Amino acid sequence: MGTVLGAMRNVRWHELQHAYGSASQVPGVLSRIAWGDAPTSDEALSDLERWISTPPVFDSTAATVPFLWELAATDTVRDRAGVLDLLATILAAGNAEHPAWTRAAHDAVAAGRATAARLAAAPDTPEVGGPSPARTVRTAATRLLTAIDRHACPACTGPSPHAAQVH
Repeated sequence: MGTVLGAMRNVRWHELQHAYGSASQVPGVLSRIAWGDAPTSDEALSDLERWISTPPVFDSTAATVPFLWELAATDTVRDRAGVLDLLATILAAGNAEHPAWTRAAHDAVAAGRATAARLAAAPDTPEVGGPSPARTVRTAATRLLTAIDRHACPACTGPSPHAAQVH
């Protein structure tokens, strides 16, 4: 896998769940987003959105977010703006039955704020025939940055659920 997504092997995906069961397929889907052609990448991004963020988040969501940030920051990924939009969707989603999953997913999205800021500040490279990919990424990153900065939800207010576990 090289360095992009190389750390996926350190996650125990088979122990995590998404909307339709075991998250063991998530690494393959992330790989298709990273290296697939346009139709393959688009289908994989759509699958991942249904699995980990729509409507609730799952325990696999927080584990997936760092890899989404990695994909968003990788120039060779075809739909970086789509990846950033998925991160925004995760930030807006929740799971009332599992507020710790919600907070972990939201914290993971917020942890990538510096990447969003860097992508939002990237220079535009004009192209003939429509908006440039750089502009599309910059626009999606700016939207996500605004969402991170304005984020407030019941799961994310108050002390971290992990703080109570520290002695």
